[in-house]
Amino acid sequence: MMTRRSLLGAGAALALATPVTLLRAGQAPRAAGFDEVGNAVKEAVASRDVPGAISIVWQGGQTRCVHAAGVRNIETGAPLTMDTIMGLASMTKPITVATAMALVERGKMRLSDPITRWAPEFANMRVLRRADGPLDDTYAAPRVITIEDLMTHCAGFAYGFYTQGPLAAALIQKLGMGIDSDLTADQWMQTIAALPLAYAPGERFNYGHSIDVLGFIVGRAAGSDLRQAMRELILDPAAMPDTDFHTPVQKRARAAEVYFSPAAGEFTNVKMSGFYSDKPVSYASGGQGLVSTPADYLRFARMLLGGGRIDGRRVLKADSVKQMLTDHLTTQQRGFAAFGDPQYWQRWGQGLGMTVLRDPALASTQAGVGSFGWGGAFGGWWQGDPTRNAILLWMQECLPAPPIPGAPISVRSIPGANGIRDFQSRAYAALGR
Repeated sequence: MMTRRSLLGAGAALALATPVTLLRAGQAPRAAGFDEVGNAVKEAVASRDVPGAISIVWQGGQTRCVHAAGVRNIETGAPLTMDTIMGLASMTKPITVATAMALVERGKMRLSDPITRWAPEFANMRVLRRADGPLDDTYAAPRVITIEDLMTHCAGFAYGFYTQGPLAAALIQKLGMGIDSDLTADQWMQTIAALPLAYAPGERFNYGHSIDVLGFIVGRAAGSDLRQAMRELILDPAAMPDTDFHTPVQKRARAAEVYFSPAAGEFTNVKMSGFYSDKPVSYASGGQGLVSTPADYLRFARMLLGGGRIDGRRVLKADSVKQMLTDHLTTQQRGFAAFGDPQYWQRWGQGLGMTVLRDPALASTQAGVGSFGWGGAFGGWWQGDPTRNAILLWMQECLPAPPIPGAPISVRSIPGANGIRDFQSRAYAALGR
């Protein structure tokens, strides 16, 4: 494990003003008034909170600023750039949902469809009487899970690291942390279907493996697999060549390492083997398994902000994007806390695969109503703001120490969280000029 002292010894490897390689024509590294935005990434690295980070502000057809600091690899000192390939963690989820919406457009599925149409493994689901109770203390699910339940995290699935009791232990034992697995897609679906749900389908939002299940259903509905369907329906049309479920050998030199950081300045290489396999993985996690680059992910966000179009090319229909950016929760579902916060749903809504801002004042943000996005456990964060026609994107590869079942990760404990808040504040100050 690298300590504060050993990190300081890295010297030039952690230079605070790493040059950014801009890959796409017309992207200027700075626009007038945006220089101070870069202080957020500089200070995050200077404080040894993260090894490196990159921030981007895009507005009205142009990249207003790109700022990078630190490194993508502590061991080699390689800098972060726009073409750095980085694990997305849960920033994968919106892309998987977008792929499913492309199938909806083609008549392959509907939001109201029961998932048993493609996944008969889930025909007789049981529900825990208490989410933290014994695995054999269950009742029959009152209804089947729908595609919309999966997209809004209202299906009743849990994560092993984001629940408590016997279910947490069983999920981690049988499925691991979820990013990669030795199981095939079919084996994984059979395994999770054999475990009870934490809550009844449609009862409440509960963060869990819903989008992983959706991803494997997308593959079945498309008649191929999630990776191929995503490539054909979203990634190629949106021109995102470096986004995939693994990093091929010829691109490996651009890949960032992922680090655990239990305290500022302490970094342990996680060695995410699934991200760097020599061939495409058989298990493709639609919830957290993609790698991408800042340049690619900006294009995805631009496509959504553009109502499904980017650079004159339509990727999704405008109505599909509208559905994704609309709050789908019912009054009953709003009655339950989310992420341990009883007031969460007063500030935010849940779209399809993303959060949607309802009340900026209550959320203490300068973003406009209807702003949307989703973060990731590696510290990545992004937001599209329709009121300013703007996108804010922050990417890094650093997360807290390995989570303990029953001790959910707090967003405030993620390395870089303070930097993201600083970035957002500085970016909106610049956009307001």
